[in-house]
Amino acid sequence: MSVRRGLVAAALVPGACLAAWAALGLLILWTTLDPAARPAVAAGLGALVGGREALAVGWWVVGAALGGWAVVRLHAAHAAPVARMADAAQLLAGDAGTPDLVPSGGAAPRRLAVAINALASERRALRADMEQLAEAASRKAAEDRDQLAALMAELDQSVVVCNLDGRILLYNERARTLFRRLSPASRIAGGADLVGLGRSIHAAIDPAVIAHACEAVERRLARGEARPSARFATVAGNGSLIQASLAPVRAGEGAATTGYLLLLEDITEAHAAQARRDHRLLELTEGSRAALGSIQAALDMLDYPDLGPEERDEFQRVVREEVAAMGARLGELAGEAGRDLAARWPLQDILGADLVEAVAKRILATTGREVDCAAVEESLWLSADSHALTEAVTGLAARLAERGEALSLRLAPAGGWAYLDLAWPSADGATAAAAARWPDEAAAGAPSARELAERHGGGLWLSQDLPGGHCSFRFMLPRAVGDHDEAGAGERPVYYDFDLLAGGEARGALDDRPLDRLACTVFDCETTGLDPGGGDEIIQLGAVRILNGRLLNGEWFDHLVDPGRSIPEASIPFHGIRPEMVRGKPALVEVLPAFHAFAADTVLVGHNVAFDMRFLRLKEAATGVRFDQPVLDTLLLASVAQPEEESHALEAIAGRLGVPVTARHSAAGDALTTASVFLKLLPLLRSRGVVTLGEAREAAARSPFARLRY
Repeated sequence: MSVRRGLVAAALVPGACLAAWAALGLLILWTTLDPAARPAVAAGLGALVGGREALAVGWWVVGAALGGWAVVRLHAAHAAPVARMADAAQLLAGDAGTPDLVPSGGAAPRRLAVAINALASERRALRADMEQLAEAASRKAAEDRDQLAALMAELDQSVVVCNLDGRILLYNERARTLFRRLSPASRIAGGADLVGLGRSIHAAIDPAVIAHACEAVERRLARGEARPSARFATVAGNGSLIQASLAPVRAGEGAATTGYLLLLEDITEAHAAQARRDHRLLELTEGSRAALGSIQAALDMLDYPDLGPEERDEFQRVVREEVAAMGARLGELAGEAGRDLAARWPLQDILGADLVEAVAKRILATTGREVDCAAVEESLWLSADSHALTEAVTGLAARLAERGEALSLRLAPAGGWAYLDLAWPSADGATAAAAARWPDEAAAGAPSARELAERHGGGLWLSQDLPGGHCSFRFMLPRAVGDHDEAGAGERPVYYDFDLLAGGEARGALDDRPLDRLACTVFDCETTGLDPGGGDEIIQLGAVRILNGRLLNGEWFDHLVDPGRSIPEASIPFHGIRPEMVRGKPALVEVLPAFHAFAADTVLVGHNVAFDMRFLRLKEAATGVRFDQPVLDTLLLASVAQPEEESHALEAIAGRLGVPVTARHSAAGDALTTASVFLKLLPLLRSRGVVTLGEAREAAARSPFARLRY
C-alpha cells in the first residue's frame, strides 16, 4: 500500500507544484498593482480562467492523475507479484518441500509462476533420484551406526564423546540417566540441563580435571602407547562421586587427537559402603581391644584355686558375654560386607616421572617459581589420583613460595611404596614450625593434604633436619601393580567407520558464526495475560534446541508453572490452560533456573520474543538468573527475509514457508513451530546477504517491527 501511495503522489506532484507557482506569481503581481487598476486586472484574469488555457491546465492535471492510477495498477499487476514470487522462488530453491508458487498478477507473472513450478517439479524428481542413490550408498554406514547405538545401549557404563572444547557429540541413554541424577534441577528439567548435543561437559565435570587427564593421555601417546587412557574421580554438583575413564578419539593410528571418550560411573554408594565398612572395622578393633582385655582379666582370675563358686560363675559369665558381643559385632560386619561391594577411591596408574613433571609445571604456573626436580627411575609407576595429588603438592608449594623458599621435588622407590618429597632449605626454623600445621588445613569442599595421602593408603609427614640442611613434606604413595612394559603392544579395535566428530561446533567469535552453525534454544511462554509489568505471570514455558541447523527432537523443555494468582477466564480459550492444571506445579522461581541451565551457552530464539523476554527479565531478581545471551526474533527476521509480505504473524509465516502448525498457543507447540520457521528462513536470509549472527542482529534492529516495546 505504501508503494501505491508513493506512485500516486509522484503523479500529482507536478500539477500541485505548477498550481502553487501560479498562485504565488498572481499574489506578487496583485500586491504590486495600483489599487485603481485592480478591477480591470481581475476582469482580465476572469476572462483567462474561462478560456482555453484553463481547460488545458485542467486536462493536464486529470491526465497526471490517470497516469498515476495506471502506474499503480501496473505495479500491482506486474511488479508486486514478481517481487513476492522472487522471495518464494528463492525459498523453493533452498527447500524442495516448500509449496509451489501461487500464480497472481497479470498474464506474464502468472506464466512465470507456472514455469518456476515446472522447474521445481523437475528438481524434486531429480532430488528424489539422488536421495535414493544416497540412501543406497549410506546403508552400510547406517547399519554400523545402528550397531554402535545398540552397543552403547547395552553398556553398563555411561558413554559420552566430546570434542577438544568439551562439547558433547555423542551420548547414550545411560549417560542421560546418570546426569539426570546428578542435576540439582533434575526434578524440573529432567536432567537435560547437563547433557545434550553441543552442550559442554564442563557443566558436569570440572574442566581442570579433564584437562589434567588429557595431558596424561597425550604424554602416553607421545611415548607410543597404542591404547592410552586416564582414570580419575571427581565430585559432581550434587555431591555425588563420579569415576571416569578418558580415552582419546583419533581418526587413525598416528593421527592427531580430535576429541575424547568418557566412560562414567556413579560410585557414590559404593564409596559410602566402603566408608561404612571401614568405620565398622574401626569400631570392631576398638571394641575388641576392650573385650579381649576383659576376657583376659576374667581368665586370669579363673586361674586362682581359691576362687569361690559364685565368683567363678561371675567371671565365666563375663567371658561368655564378651565373646557373644564380639561374635555379634563380627556377624554384623560380615553381613554389611556382604551387602556392600568394596569400592575404594579410584587410583590411576601413572609414570612417576610424569607425575613429577606435572607437579613442577603446576607449581611454576601457580607461583612463577622454578622447581628443582631430581631424576626419577624410568620404571617407577605409581597408583595415584594424580590431579588431586598435584593440587595438594602445589598448595603446599605455594605457601612455601610465599615465604621465599627454594623448592625441589624428589621421587624415590621404597619397597612397595614410593616417597614424594617437596623439600626446601631448613635455614628458617619459623617456616618449619608453621608448615607443621599445613597438611591438616583444607579448602572448602576439598580434602586436606594429609587426608589425600591417607586416601592413597599411605601418609604424609613433615621431616626436618634432613641431610644437606633441608626440610620436606613426604608423601608415601603406593606403587602400581602390574607390568607396564607392554603398554604399547596391540592394535586399537575399530567399532565404527564414520566421522564421529563431524558435528563439532564452528570456531570463531559468536557474532561471526554462521546462523546454521549456532546452538539455539527456541522457546515460548504462555501467560495469564499480556501485561508483564502489570502483574501477569508465566503459566507454561516450552523450548526445543537447534544445533548446527538441525532440530534436536530428543531435547525438550516443557513445564507448566503455578503462577500464584488466578488465570483470567478470558485468556483460557487462547492457551487452554485451566487453574486446576497448574495447581501444585513448580513455581517460576524453580522452573526458571532449570530453563536457564537448559539454555546455557545457546542463542535464544522466539517469535515476537520481546514479549517473552520482558517476562523473563522481570524475574531476574527473584530467581537469581540472568538471560544475557544473544536473542533472535523470527518476526523481525521474517520482515527482513520477506519485506514484501504484509503479515508476519507466526501462522502466516508458517503457511508461506510450508511449516505445519501444531498445538498452537501451547508453549512447546509454538516453540516447535518457531524453530521450524527459523530453519526455513535461513536460506532466504542468506540470499539477502544475512549469513552470520551479527548480520542477523543488525538487520533485525533495522526492521520497523523492532520498535515494539513491552
